[in-house]
Amino acid sequence: MLTVVAPGPFTTVQDQGRPGYAAIGVGPAGAFDRSALALANRLVGNAEYAAGLEVLTGGLRLTTDRAIEVAVTGAQGPVTAGTAASGRNSVFRMLPGAELAIGPPTSGLRSYLAVRGGIAVATTLGSRSWDSLAHLGPPPLVAGAQLPIGTAIAGDPIVASAPVPSPATEVVTLHLTPGPRADWFDPAAWQVLASGDLQVSPRIDRVGVRLQGTPLPRAAAYRDRSLPSEGLVRGAVEVPPDGQPIILGADHPTTGGYPVIGVITADDTDRCGQLVPGQPVRLLPDAISPPTG
Repeated sequence: MLTVVAPGPFTTVQDQGRPGYAAIGVGPAGAFDRSALALANRLVGNAEYAAGLEVLTGGLRLTTDRAIEVAVTGAQGPVTAGTAASGRNSVFRMLPGAELAIGPPTSGLRSYLAVRGGIAVATTLGSRSWDSLAHLGPPPLVAGAQLPIGTAIAGDPIVASAPVPSPATEVVTLHLTPGPRADWFDPAAWQVLASGDLQVSPRIDRVGVRLQGTPLPRAAAYRDRSLPSEGLVRGAVEVPPDGQPIILGADHPTTGGYPVIGVITADDTDRCGQLVPGQPVRLLPDAISPPTG
């Protein structure tokens, strides 16, 4: 059993999500940086579906009542277990009564903690993930919460550490495929996306990463047009009337009425979970050329 001493600003239980319920208005949720949680689970020998903890900006402190193997991945920053510093992207052992602490990140935004066996809280629609938009799943952690350790073990840990680069601290380049409403935008909009002028707004959460900078201009024929709600996916880049794009995150709505200029490629959606306010972002078309008129 894990006991939460301090939850930090926002720590939630997450797994790989609950896909397949969009038809009833329920999004997939799950870890924002899925690759980071998957790595943490692999390091401790867990099954890929095992749940872990997603820690926003650090601050998590917890203890255990028995010896366990733990891994912390995602953002970079200090981690201690008892009195000893522990490395990220590696397996380490926690002894009964010792306190694990995840400090503020030096790069990136979200850390992921996996314990061998997984976090065994109750499932909702087949997932242990908290969905901040639909308010489904186990709620964010509070001091004193107790988290049972499960049996989601796939085998023994194979490696002690993984050579993973730290999240970028400068401009981040994301690739996207032109979306279903790419023709609603002037070609100059694609120049803005690729310029690096857009920055991550302080108004970011698990629902979406809001960008700010030069507005994306609409094509003349669509400047006064409205759009009925359409289906949305993770990584879709919606553009509200103010021209400031929003990259939809893990807890995105299943439908929306803003035109989608493009969709972030699957390999890059996880990186969106590590973007920090003020960080410049460049969005480049992937494989398919953007509209020219």
